[in-house]
Amino acid sequence: MRLVVVGNGMAGARLVSEVRARDRHVKITVFGAEAWQPYNRVLLSNVVAGTSRPDQVRLLGPRWHAEHNVTAHLGVEVTAIDRDARTVVAADGTREPYDVLVLATGSEPVIPAIPGVERATAFRTLDDCDRIREAAASARSAVVIGGGLLGIEAARGLAGRGVPVTLLHVRDHLMERQLDAEAGLILRETLGSLGVAIRTGVTVTAVRERHVELAGEELVDADLVVVACGVRPVVGLARDAGLEVERGVVVDDELRTDDPSIFAVGECAQHAGRVYGLVAPAWEQASVLADLLTGADKGARYRGSRLVTRLKAKSVELAAMGETHLTDEEAEIVRFSHRHKGTYRKLVIRDGRLVGAILLGETSAVGTLTQLFDRGGPLPGDRTGLLFPGVGAAATADNPTRMPDSARVCQCNNVTKGQIRACWESGARDVEAVAAATRATTGCGGCRDAVEGIVGWLCEQEGVSA
Repeated sequence: MRLVVVGNGMAGARLVSEVRARDRHVKITVFGAEAWQPYNRVLLSNVVAGTSRPDQVRLLGPRWHAEHNVTAHLGVEVTAIDRDARTVVAADGTREPYDVLVLATGSEPVIPAIPGVERATAFRTLDDCDRIREAAASARSAVVIGGGLLGIEAARGLAGRGVPVTLLHVRDHLMERQLDAEAGLILRETLGSLGVAIRTGVTVTAVRERHVELAGEELVDADLVVVACGVRPVVGLARDAGLEVERGVVVDDELRTDDPSIFAVGECAQHAGRVYGLVAPAWEQASVLADLLTGADKGARYRGSRLVTRLKAKSVELAAMGETHLTDEEAEIVRFSHRHKGTYRKLVIRDGRLVGAILLGETSAVGTLTQLFDRGGPLPGDRTGLLFPGVGAAATADNPTRMPDSARVCQCNNVTKGQIRACWESGARDVEAVAAATRATTGCGGCRDAVEGIVGWLCEQEGVSA
């Protein structure tokens, strides 16, 4: 089988590695529009902040493709699909035939149509990070436009470099899709204490040479402007080829498009009317498709994902999942708020089951809540134990003795405590060794403390050094 993958980002790279892990003989060719080896976009705020180097966020090593007999065209964009000839055409003139084609073209940043926006820099790629870091070196002030995940991560990264930064958001509170108003307020105060000035409910009308203009002609100083107003699926290639496209490339439970030879995964794919913008669903899709393409599991199907959003910004702990905006009239709401400490915890329960949660300021309970959210199982009667690990009966990642082996520790890579234990018993005595064997910690990085806790606990039990 000749497999061609268009896209070398988090979805495409994972698919290629999953296929090769299952079958050494599939002929694999991958095209990546970026010249970089595949890297983890989730950790780009660390690159902006200077706490990680570009080589530290790579998903695959520099020689991985050659060592695994994969032909990689890096920095080469595919410009057309000839479905009749089953061939892709690249910008450098390459024509690559395929038996199976997988589109993993990802997303592109949404750039608002305002005067002067070309002076701003998007926050999406490693090249964007290079431009931001270069400008930040001499910037006396910076503005980030957009108060969603990307905007907050960009602003926190710039503040970490010592640049005075103002985040501007058109909505009334930050991350309005995931958070309620109170959580948004506490997040705002937390970021403020870390050096990020925040203005909500404001509209940017223009980007000038050294400032940003707001509605009402107010000016905000800015030597550097970063745009983080969301992303949209890259679907032009699929649309030009005549594939069914709505918001994303429409796929079924096998991740197959309306052309039986063409599949799509990741942020460009639309499954059951939904486009996912997070890494965990992309990796779940890659695993299912690798099973199908190699025959490892011909019954594998993708049934959709239940999302857990994690904010990846230094000194800010935040996790949100499910239906967080239901009211007391619509569901049972259990909440705890301590603004002075920057803590907010909320459970949304319907018919005795967890349908949503917000954890801000301290997220040790996220492992337990994620399992309950995923499985839809009945909750313990003691709700307090869910909000405050160690007080009630909830098992948490901070207390490995009470975690069942089936507990999912790494949400991004679906790694359980039992898998970490087995890995440790096979000789992995530190987090890096566990990560190499299981991929735990290599997604959003939010599970690193939990993995460290489990490894440390196992070493302590056996009296060995971690």
